[in-house]
Amino acid sequence: MNTTPLKNLLELTYEELEEMNLKARAIKDPVKAEATHVKYLTAEKRIKAITVCFSDIEGRLHMLDYNKQFFLESLSNLTFDGSSIRGFSALAESDLRLVIDWLSLTMLPSDIFGPGKVLVFANICGQDLKPYESDFRGRLQAYAADIKKKKGLEAFMAPEVEGFLMAGIDAEQTFDKRVGFALVSTGGYYHSLPLDELRIFIDRTSEAIKAMGFRNEKDHAEVAPSQFEINFSYTDVVRACDQILIYKLVCRQVAESMGMTATFLPKPQQNINGCGMHTNVSLSKDGKNIFYDKKGDAGLSKVGWDFLTKILNRAPELCLTINSSVNAYRRLDPNFEAPNQIKVSASDRGSMIRIPLANEKSSRIEIRSVAPDSNPYLALYALLRTGIDDELPKEEKADKRSRVRFLPGTIGDAIRLFKASDYMTELLGESAKNKYVDWKIEVSHRNPRELGAAVKDAEIIYHHEVTNQYLWNQF
Repeated sequence: MNTTPLKNLLELTYEELEEMNLKARAIKDPVKAEATHVKYLTAEKRIKAITVCFSDIEGRLHMLDYNKQFFLESLSNLTFDGSSIRGFSALAESDLRLVIDWLSLTMLPSDIFGPGKVLVFANICGQDLKPYESDFRGRLQAYAADIKKKKGLEAFMAPEVEGFLMAGIDAEQTFDKRVGFALVSTGGYYHSLPLDELRIFIDRTSEAIKAMGFRNEKDHAEVAPSQFEINFSYTDVVRACDQILIYKLVCRQVAESMGMTATFLPKPQQNINGCGMHTNVSLSKDGKNIFYDKKGDAGLSKVGWDFLTKILNRAPELCLTINSSVNAYRRLDPNFEAPNQIKVSASDRGSMIRIPLANEKSSRIEIRSVAPDSNPYLALYALLRTGIDDELPKEEKADKRSRVRFLPGTIGDAIRLFKASDYMTELLGESAKNKYVDWKIEVSHRNPRELGAAVKDAEIIYHHEVTNQYLWNQF
């Protein structure tokens, strides 16, 4: 990266930011990235703070702003209180370490984050500097490195993250089931006026994330009124998961600046379509997409078919990792294109997995049942390890194989399947599994056992992505 002093970051255009971020992204070697970025940060006097990001076990984004000089002097000993983060360490062993992932360094647009800041993700380690078991970003990154080293495989992902734009600031925290959310648009699929509030929000968000180095593809109003989707291109799985968290953060900040709320609740309002995070996944070896086979069924190779078959086989056990909130199970309603059937199809959008039309470059599977409020690192870690490492299911009798199977209908059903699964214990480790399910049980206890017809206050205000720590403590 060029170390020539920049003009004040407040004055940088989005085009200049994008160029800088693409140059940073071009560095693929972690050692070179650290040397380059440390040199740049040391030389650039107008950068005042480093925003260090990490994810907790439920996928909630946490951010610490470090004074730049302190950050550079303390790189080998960046610590934080893990006991204050849900699902992390106990009070008696609270200190955890942050290990910077220099490949994730991103220059930030000042109108979103304030002037003079850059962002970088960190993985979590214990006091002994060993990777922390509840940090699924670190576990996903380690797994991706392991399959590349041992099997020559690279995993790629492109998410389609749907959300809603609601009227008013803090619309989630102040949710009242008697009133519900106030939508800002009554349009539908691909249907918004050029300068209505939804379109302005989409345009501003798209410009901001493009400046941050995202490879934008398309953006549009979604099927439900006030619903949006902004797509960005395939990239390696760790980078894609980072981008999901950054994307949601930028959406929320842009919405707040407009006096509104961007929410990624899967089903904030009944009788309209919910939100998904359709997860497009493929594997590559020696630069070649190994999910593609021109002669294969639906153009998918045996490797691709085996991968998705293993996921379908484990779907009931995996469901809590990809549908992690009470509200997520409202979305799995077959009356609204919900992908709740445990099957694969090239066309049926009620299927858990779809095989899109594709060529050699774009061949992939689309896992449609992932909710937008799931922990992307945990979800991808579980899906990849299952698709790559799990054993294929034994053949079933024809009458059993032809039956229609469905994903769990409530979080309570998903919790029971998850808790009873020896496979999930093996996959996640007993301690991490127990921590995760304990939080899911706690939120389920704050809600009725059955979903019922109306969206309830508790499933919104106690949702893990809603900024509601004070409310949790009042329960």
